[in-house]
Amino acid sequence: MAGDGRGTAGALADQGGGQFLTIARILRPQGRKGEVAAEILTDFPERFQALHSVFLEVPGQSPKRIPLERGWPHKGRIILKFSGIDSIESASRLRGLHVFVTWEERAPLPPHHYYRCELQGCRVMWERRGQEIGLVTEVESTGGVEVLHVRRPDGKGEVLIPLAQEICTRINIDTRTIVIDPPEELLELNE
Repeated sequence: MAGDGRGTAGALADQGGGQFLTIARILRPQGRKGEVAAEILTDFPERFQALHSVFLEVPGQSPKRIPLERGWPHKGRIILKFSGIDSIESASRLRGLHVFVTWEERAPLPPHHYYRCELQGCRVMWERRGQEIGLVTEVESTGGVEVLHVRRPDGKGEVLIPLAQEICTRINIDTRTIVIDPPEELLELNE
């Protein structure tokens, strides 16, 4: 149900007045002509083949738009060739930087799917009891159903709630609300 931005690196970042979505992290130079190997931080790696430019993280400054000549998958990573980066030395300077797209350039999601960053900060309400469970602080990827980490309103502890349609019956991004209908024993397990 959640998409894009695996882990915390894929969170929506407010960088220099604009909102950006992290899609990759540069690991190292790849080849001799300025290509770099990057860790994929998006659920839509095919997007790299269609992008003509991206934003690169610039420490202490706003991200900088840079033309992207090519992007192609290789051994579980993405290889990126940026315009103007033509040597191993210049590619080495990019090591560790994040690659962003603007929030407006995000990939569209099918119905009932959400970006993890959209779910963070949502209020979780147990409709049947008319009770607020707390605020989503994290969406954890488990390899199966994602798990919402929800901080209790009193600040004492956290509740783990599977992000499954049978449990999270309504999600309204506009009102920042997730309505749940869990089995009674689910919240007791969190005690």
